[in-house]
Amino acid sequence: MTVAELTLASSSPRRQQLLEMLGIPVKVVPPNIPEVRRTYETPVDYVERLAREKALSVPGELVLGADTTVVVRDAVLEKPADAADALRMLQRLQGRTHQVVTSVALVADESVHQATDVTNVTFRRADDAFLQAYVATGEPMDKAGAYGIQGYGAALIERIEGDFFSVMGLPVRLVLSLMREAGREYRFGK
Repeated sequence: MTVAELTLASSSPRRQQLLEMLGIPVKVVPPNIPEVRRTYETPVDYVERLAREKALSVPGELVLGADTTVVVRDAVLEKPADAADALRMLQRLQGRTHQVVTSVALVADESVHQATDVTNVTFRRADDAFLQAYVATGEPMDKAGAYGIQGYGAALIERIEGDFFSVMGLPVRLVLSLMREAGREYRFGK
């Protein structure tokens, strides 16, 4: 069975790129879901709820929603509000290990299939001038935790324990598993 077009309920170009890299036909429909953490939600509960809400908010035969956040010492770091916020986040992460939590939800045949990944990422130590230079690239501004592991942000990383693609925002292995669960087995080629 070939995969039907997948509707991606996300405005993330990285998620779209990863799906297209696998040859999965993608239609992008950005969801209109407020990304506000409720006071009682754990970081895992938060990303799982958002991934589900995104997937359910967009019409399509096969709809994928995803959400990613960065957690350091129980603090959730989302997308920075501005350059100063990005610098503050990066200063908090440098020299420490943090968790990147990504959840994916796939709606197929009126059922929701969901999985979540937690990956440990350790930043190397860096001085403020290095971090400011990274912020000046503009790369951190649309990314949870203010860095992109697949770009210039790779220079900040000392070690990763877990799924690289999850840190990028889309754990490919989990997406393929959810597709199989939904009876839409992935096959190489179109």
